[in-house]
Amino acid sequence: MRAYIQTDAEGEYYNTNAFVAAEGFRLLGWEVLKYNDVDAIPDRDPEDLLVGGVGNVRRRLKMLGCEVPQEYDYPPALEAFFGRRIWVSTLPELLQHPDSWPVFVKPKDLTKRFTGKVIRSQSDFTGILHAGETLSVWCSEPVQFVAEWRCFVRYGRLLDVRHYHGAWDARLDVALVEQAISAFLDAPAAYSLDFGADMNGRCMLVEMNDGHSLGTYGIRPTLYAKFLAARWAQMTGTKDWLRD
Repeated sequence: MRAYIQTDAEGEYYNTNAFVAAEGFRLLGWEVLKYNDVDAIPDRDPEDLLVGGVGNVRRRLKMLGCEVPQEYDYPPALEAFFGRRIWVSTLPELLQHPDSWPVFVKPKDLTKRFTGKVIRSQSDFTGILHAGETLSVWCSEPVQFVAEWRCFVRYGRLLDVRHYHGAWDARLDVALVEQAISAFLDAPAAYSLDFGADMNGRCMLVEMNDGHSLGTYGIRPTLYAKFLAARWAQMTGTKDWLRD
């Protein structure tokens, strides 16, 4: 089996995620190949997994004739775990309704358009709102999370949990995470649930992330490789050779 791993122009792995993925697939006996330009990959075998940024993964899927997955972020099946109001709006609409501020916003469809931020005043629109542009965004009531965890889920089972922000001694409600996994019946084969704890210790879902281009946050290389392989196999309709 082959895994193509994205590099920068100098041939070095483009970030930590790529390096960890390469190490994991090597340890599992896969052939690991580097690429910088996804269009230059010579073969068109859908079983040959690709690791890279969201744009490269989506481009590769299109090249292979596979359906590009939808954005998830806040699946309706997980609404009971949001812990706050979350809705869809546009930046121009928010600008016209200062009564809705403060509000946390992040891009809905163009996920890399800007980093999520809290809108408190008109000046907070600088750099994200452009003339004549209507950008759909996710909006939510601001929450002060004292700690956050990434929960990796593979084939409906909790694979690993990694603390990535805030107080090291805060507690994650693992039972709540398991409940969310059970409720997410139409989930992809591999994804993450990012959970946070507020100042009162209440845990709630920060966001859900698809598993095809996901940050490692310290997960073991072999677990990360198995995680990526599960989602790639599902997206391409091929066999997951690493399924337990």
